[in-house]
Amino acid sequence: MARILVVDDDVLILAALSRILHAEGYEVVTHSDPVLAAREQGFDVVLTDFMMPYLNGIELLAALREKNPRAVRLMLTAAADFKTASEAVNRGEVFRLLGKPWALSELTSSVRQAVEHRRLVEANERLTREVADKNEELLEVNQDLERRVIERTAGLLDGLISALDYRDTETQWHSRRVSLYARRLAQEIGLTGPALDVVEQGALLHDIGKIGVRDSILLKPGPLTPDEWVEMKQHPEFGYRMLAKMPYLHEAALIVLQHQERWDGKGYPLGLKGEDIVVGARIFCLVDTLDAITSDRPYRKGRPMSVARDEVRRCAGTQFDPALAEAFLNLPETEWARIRREVEVMEEAENRRWNSGQLNAHGETEPARASGA
Repeated sequence: MARILVVDDDVLILAALSRILHAEGYEVVTHSDPVLAAREQGFDVVLTDFMMPYLNGIELLAALREKNPRAVRLMLTAAADFKTASEAVNRGEVFRLLGKPWALSELTSSVRQAVEHRRLVEANERLTREVADKNEELLEVNQDLERRVIERTAGLLDGLISALDYRDTETQWHSRRVSLYARRLAQEIGLTGPALDVVEQGALLHDIGKIGVRDSILLKPGPLTPDEWVEMKQHPEFGYRMLAKMPYLHEAALIVLQHQERWDGKGYPLGLKGEDIVVGARIFCLVDTLDAITSDRPYRKGRPMSVARDEVRRCAGTQFDPALAEAFLNLPETEWARIRREVEVMEEAENRRWNSGQLNAHGETEPARASGA
């Protein structure tokens, strides 16, 4: 049942309004003193006279609005006061203005519309809250699903990287080292949060496209022929096509696509130049050289960090982004040694698991067996 507050300093009019609204089925609270009426709370509609002592109708409605902001406001006014009262309607302070004396049908219709308006506002607010709650629930579900997909896909990609590393034994653990090198250099230039993750992911996945390159080319011990180089140079595009359809890997896929580009535009596959190359690919280009120089190869031993630093210094502005080269040279050699050792520890732990039979042929952890099994 709607609760109506009625205010008029004329007690006869007040009584008449009360009878009419009671007959319409409303709960009615009446006041002949607008000062006392201003203290009321918890009503749906207020119907007040305009001209009253101490507080006029507009002043009363303003006072009531502070404590009852959702109550719908109606005002009665004599013809002489109509202009002043109509200004309140235009300012949005009054829902509807009724003449005095009133027509019964107009009065009851206006109150019914005010009550319905209040109900519609409440229903809209309730629905808005429910939709917001449902959206929040759906967001949580979607975030959980996305997290699970990312975790499972990350495991799959890690398996693919392991397969690639073991397929190309010269670069075993290379992907993991350059991903951590790239993250550290990205931190040095001020990247944070998700941007760091993108750089690390792109560097980790940079050679994933080599899965599409034939063994006869990928594992060839001697120099590649021109035709073989054409196929080998397609691996950034192979990798990009593998990853680009995964929304959360789209930015990392751009690093995969551009990881063989050079600052001077002489790289491949697109011949991009300068800052047209995404920053993650520019970072990778530098740390890939660092890893190549300092890592052992079948045909030579890894060379000292000083050699890598000299090469970065020499190629700044041609192969490498000069600002990134400066950032790299500002970092102490101990940082790169720490990261290399971190990956070596990972490799040693995995080798122990293999040797103890804890990993199966797919690189998955086997469940522990009871003794005597």
